[in-house]
Amino acid sequence: MWIKRDISHILQKNQDFIQILIGPRQCGKSSLLHNLSKDFGQNGEEFVELSMDDLNLRKLALEDPQGLLDQYDGKKLIIDEAQLAPEIFYALKRKIDLLKRAHHRREIMFRLTGSNQILMDRSVKESLAGRASYFDLNTLSVAEILAAGGNTSMAEILFKGGWPELYTDPTISTKKYLDDYIRTYVEKDIVLAAGIQKQNEFIRFAQLLAGRTGHQLNFSELSKEVGVSNETIHDWTSILERMKMIALVPPYFSNQSKRLVKAPRVYFLDTGLACRLQGHSEIAPLLSSPQLGHLFETLVFGEIYKTAKNFDRDWKIFHWRTRDGEEVDFLIQMENQKFLFLEAKVSFQMLDGNKKLVEAKKVFKDGLPPRFLCHMSGDQILGHAVPIKYLRDFLLNQ
Repeated sequence: MWIKRDISHILQKNQDFIQILIGPRQCGKSSLLHNLSKDFGQNGEEFVELSMDDLNLRKLALEDPQGLLDQYDGKKLIIDEAQLAPEIFYALKRKIDLLKRAHHRREIMFRLTGSNQILMDRSVKESLAGRASYFDLNTLSVAEILAAGGNTSMAEILFKGGWPELYTDPTISTKKYLDDYIRTYVEKDIVLAAGIQKQNEFIRFAQLLAGRTGHQLNFSELSKEVGVSNETIHDWTSILERMKMIALVPPYFSNQSKRLVKAPRVYFLDTGLACRLQGHSEIAPLLSSPQLGHLFETLVFGEIYKTAKNFDRDWKIFHWRTRDGEEVDFLIQMENQKFLFLEAKVSFQMLDGNKKLVEAKKVFKDGLPPRFLCHMSGDQILGHAVPIKYLRDFLLNQ
């Protein structure tokens, strides 16, 4: 079963010499590039897939990267987990520079994947500057999952998250899959790449942060609970953000109001990972959990975030809250400078037309942005209420 990824058309349209697809492990990067390889080798050129997870290939790439590339001279390459062999980036730079000098037509020659943003930053920052295009891929969006067919419920999506294997192979245990993922990617890859010394405290931090998804981020509070310094909490938060596990949503700021809260909110980019770090192992208890509302809000944020990335939209996402408790979950600034407010509620309800947004009226003097509500179920848009299954298309049409 192949689940079509929304970002495919952007990758197909781009014709830079090198494309770099970045995202967490197991989000579908390699599968996507393999699927796109049908049109990668245009005009009969061959393409070859190389994985730096292969220890022999990695050894060769580290010791003689130019020799490795020369073995495949004239062929287009997909290089998976390229950050594991950083020396190959300098060899790629030389290849591209030679192509440019020879006035080679501009077309894709190399597609690379990387799941460790920290290592990618170290490798790519200088070697491929101006020679590559970068694309972010995260786990499946709600729209991508539903477009693949099947009878997947929204509760199941909330619990599983967007990990492609959990939808293509129904025999896989969600709990075991996510436990293994946390054990290998979070506890090992991230810890080693970032040089984290206090591993147990870091895992505790990740669990506590998952419990706060959808909440205002309080670094001092986390520092006390984890037992590390405030500075360490800031560093660890930055690491998870760079590794595309979480996103920080800033508050909207305006000189027109001094009442706006200035602290960011934190959201996990995959609800399945957040659910498992919170300790949920079944769907039914989750649906009666006090965390349900914030987890659904996290799912809504993820849909906004992934839609923007997948369709190359320059949207800015803020949260809106004042010291007096005036609050709307998301304030989205679209590319046309249009704003809209979006609230996330598990249950369908009509918006309270009498909700007073006193500070918002001070900031948006020409008229309040339209306010919509995104809810968990439903098969049609009613008034200002949008089911999450239609949120992607709704936002793209604004």
